[in-house]
Amino acid sequence: MPDGTDSRVPPAEAADGPAAPPDASAQQDATYLQRRTLRRGSAGWLLLTGLGVAYVVSGDFSGWNIGLSEGGFGGLAIATLLMGVMYACLVFSLAELSAILPTAGGGYGFARRALGTWGGFLTGTAILIEYILAPAAISIFIGEYVESLNLFGLTAGWPVYLACFAIFIGIHLWGVGEALRFSLVVTAIAVAALLIFAVGAFTEFDASGLNDIPVDQDAFGSGTWLPFGVLGIWAAFPFAMWFFLGVEGVPLAAEEAKDPVRSMPRALSIAMGVLVLLAVITFFAATGARGSAAVQDAGNPLVVALQGDGDPTPLSRFVNYAGLAGLVASFFSLIYAGSRQLFALSRAGYLPRFLSLTSGRKAPYPGLLIPGAIGFALAAGTGDGGRMLNVAVFGATISYALMALSHLVLRRREPGLPRPYRTPGGMLTSGVAFVLALSALVATFLVDKDAAFIALGVYVVALAYFTFYSRHRLVAAAPEEEFAALAAAEAELERG
Repeated sequence: MPDGTDSRVPPAEAADGPAAPPDASAQQDATYLQRRTLRRGSAGWLLLTGLGVAYVVSGDFSGWNIGLSEGGFGGLAIATLLMGVMYACLVFSLAELSAILPTAGGGYGFARRALGTWGGFLTGTAILIEYILAPAAISIFIGEYVESLNLFGLTAGWPVYLACFAIFIGIHLWGVGEALRFSLVVTAIAVAALLIFAVGAFTEFDASGLNDIPVDQDAFGSGTWLPFGVLGIWAAFPFAMWFFLGVEGVPLAAEEAKDPVRSMPRALSIAMGVLVLLAVITFFAATGARGSAAVQDAGNPLVVALQGDGDPTPLSRFVNYAGLAGLVASFFSLIYAGSRQLFALSRAGYLPRFLSLTSGRKAPYPGLLIPGAIGFALAAGTGDGGRMLNVAVFGATISYALMALSHLVLRRREPGLPRPYRTPGGMLTSGVAFVLALSALVATFLVDKDAAFIALGVYVVALAYFTFYSRHRLVAAAPEEEFAALAAAEAELERG
């Protein structure tokens, strides 16, 4: 094949043996896939929309505000605008790609078709870095919230982290429909709390507090609007992403969606619209109520915006509890996304195949339990949620660039490919997403070089595994691989 996949094998379990007769090979393929089947038709557009918002909603409660200490109000505002444009362009590009290839592979599947096996593996690995590290970090934040709220007398530590993974992975093992409905309910609570917070905070809005961070006179282009200069805009990119980080994971639910060709673009678009609205009102309400300087380093900026240094109010207490709901929603949904990406890569042979086995309830139990064990170990062993989130952001930006590039390549190389949904703006839209994703990738080095190099180290290990082992044992029967093989065959016929 043109991308060097001549080493792919038909049925996985027959990879190292003699070629099986055609009928036996088809039977082996069917048996292999039967043991790796998700529950189809479990999620309509509403549950998918809720999933898209759930991935992200915790970022509205905290994290984004640290961008104020990097770029000030003006720098973070511009960074949020640019990152919002990047995510909007990416979401519209993914809506087209997910309608073309509605499988659990998501970004890996898109890149596999456009960029070959190497591109597929690089994209899938970057997505896994994001979706395994982020839940580990959020479990630490949940522990801190539980301690600050004095819930059940618990303190932040490994028992709370273990409870998070055990309870919520258990719900996922119960079934995808039940899991997504639980996620929708918790997400709705968190979104309602953000709207209630905004109403309360806007009653104390004072525009003079937006630019109250001291100006660094030595920074190029600095002023009250940009206290840390022009470079501060760039440094604020990773924190502006917190308003949207994760929404790109909706296509990972494609195999379990009802009518994914229609529901996936609709869910992506609505989820992005909701997230933009929440980002705008949260950003302005929090900074305007108490001032940018007061919230820039706060672990719970919305609570600080409501009460400052004073005593808790009924509204601030409510928002504090709602922040815990937002963290639970994002933790829960990110576990789902990671398990589906791991399932797809394993089913196709890029990762050990046992990771894609599914239970009687059609849940990919190794794909839930093993990343959960890794996440718990990282949380309990390091306790450094901020560093893990920075590693996750690094992986995310790589995947964004590769997914946008996949859209560009498929539009150029296969213009006649049936597209039930077409990205508004076409290649210009995905081109903007590609350039901004590369800019965000470089910005991660400005914020946390160690996190970037940790992510690169994980990449090196994963690439060594792929180079020397798994690329010689890929499974041709996997949906994403069949789709790519069909494209290669059609190209051969056209050349012939």
